[in-house]
Amino acid sequence: MKTTTANLINGATLIILSLWAYLNYVPTIEKPDPSVTTLIPLFLGLILLLCNKSLRKENKVISHIAVFITLMTIIALTMPLRSSISDGRDMATIRVSLMLLTGLIAMITFIKSFINARNK
Repeated sequence: MKTTTANLINGATLIILSLWAYLNYVPTIEKPDPSVTTLIPLFLGLILLLCNKSLRKENKVISHIAVFITLMTIIALTMPLRSSISDGRDMATIRVSLMLLTGLIAMITFIKSFINARNK
């Protein structure tokens, strides 16, 4: 898989699933309104999508920025995953797991492309 494709899938997944979580929030007595932090992956996904054009042109600086954002997203999503598992929120667990999966695939793709570029 190309880095641009992996980045595009990752960014789109972050945007779509983050919006889904925010718009389908079920209010409780303790939390009547959805948290704005639910939208953090959306903004990170937008940044990744903006990086995609430069990734096609093989811009090294933008590639490193995309890798950094992807890595930070993977790290940041571990807490919501733990929380959703411990609270028994199955749909949240599935959403966060999908975001992590696409992030990991994108990260592996980036690393492989960096290794290939280094070997050339």
